[in-house]
Amino acid sequence: MKTVLKIQSSLFGAGGRSTQLADRFIEGLRSLYGAVRVVTRDLAADPVPPLTLERFQAFCTPSAERSAAQQALVRDSDMLIEELMAADIVVLAVPMYNFTVPAALHNYFDQVARAGVTFRYTEHGAEGLVKGKQVFVFVTRGGYHGDAHSQTAFLRQFLAFIGLEDAKFLYAEGLAISDEAREQSLGAANAALANLLPPAMAAA
Repeated sequence: MKTVLKIQSSLFGAGGRSTQLADRFIEGLRSLYGAVRVVTRDLAADPVPPLTLERFQAFCTPSAERSAAQQALVRDSDMLIEELMAADIVVLAVPMYNFTVPAALHNYFDQVARAGVTFRYTEHGAEGLVKGKQVFVFVTRGGYHGDAHSQTAFLRQFLAFIGLEDAKFLYAEGLAISDEAREQSLGAANAALANLLPPAMAAA
């Protein structure tokens, strides 16, 4: 059975447009695979702690040398990384807030970016260690920004940095422009789900 990790970051939870697109996509996965195991990480309802100096120092301390307090600080990160590593398919639901990703998602990234665990430095540069997964990113925005926006560049760079190099993006934009623009954009995004799913699965 395929395991799908859905990471959603909308303040509106299940009612968020990005979450709804991700959920419809996962229904498409069910239609292809039958049963799938879905693990939902709702970063708005259950936020992960932000990176602090103490937490970063705990990450950098070898496990055998960590104090009990440091072990406790690392525990959340270990759990999130185990969850990520166990997934076959990663689905991210990402609204745009103030021209970037939600702070809750950035905190999540800070927790899973661990040297020697999800990436390592080599003589040829950084190498991502989270490999062999399909990644789909559903982005919703109030205005029109397109694939070249810095939000997309950041997401692609971070995902590739930890080894998720072939992320596929789908956008619903202009959601705050007007009711007509919102409905047109969401309609186009939902139609694109049907086009995105079969080629992506055929390439698996």
